[in-house]
Amino acid sequence: MIDVGVNLTNSRFADDIEQVLNRAQQSGVNKLLITGTNIAESEQAVRLCEINSKLLFSTAGIHPHDADKATDDFINHLKSIASHKNVKAIGECGLDFNRNFSTPENQIAVFKAQIKLAAQLNMPLFLHQRDAFDLWFEILSPYFNKVPAMIAHCFTGDKAQLEQCLQAGMYIGITGWVCDERRGKDLRELIADIPLNRLLLETDAPYLLPRNIKPRPKSNRNEPSFLTYIVEEIAHNSKYSRAQIITQTSLNAEYVFGFSVKDSD
Repeated sequence: MIDVGVNLTNSRFADDIEQVLNRAQQSGVNKLLITGTNIAESEQAVRLCEINSKLLFSTAGIHPHDADKATDDFINHLKSIASHKNVKAIGECGLDFNRNFSTPENQIAVFKAQIKLAAQLNMPLFLHQRDAFDLWFEILSPYFNKVPAMIAHCFTGDKAQLEQCLQAGMYIGITGWVCDERRGKDLRELIADIPLNRLLLETDAPYLLPRNIKPRPKSNRNEPSFLTYIVEEIAHNSKYSRAQIITQTSLNAEYVFGFSVKDSD
């Protein structure tokens, strides 16, 4: 299995990251993509990759929540970080008009700059969107054929939005949201509409702990070893077996992020 979205730079992993990685591998996760959400955390993600360059990979980006803090030369910083061999995508970037931790104007400007950078570097885009779908999609539209891939991270949209993303050639990231009996009902109903060759698995750890874990961890912390619970929920709501989901999503991730055979040696 490949976890394409894990926030290993989060302070909740600071004290036991080696054990977390060991549990991930024991559960069958053989690659993890660490999410970069600002310059400092993108740089930290690269340092983590150096712990185990066969297991860990990362993205370089500025999350919309951090757009207000972006410096004038942030693109140069991201470009430098992205030159590291284990950095596989630009992002997490996008728009979030739900919380507006950064102004919409700054979110849009920082998002557009990162899209252009991805096109310039010929790298995939790892995308965030919340309560901003129409504008987000409009901004991305000119670049559908100018970047290698777009990943709709932690997709929670409706059927019409899913169809738009699929028609645009995007890959759909599914997290533990689908395991939530309260919030995940609509997403579970859409799982069967996602072609297996467009599906990616991600925990978004330490967030979105799958609620189908029994008993729940005392820490209430999500981690990559719980990716299997997401696979189980997807299998339960689709015609695909666990084995089919694991095999195809791993192939998808390898294709999208350019993992080579040497990465697993």
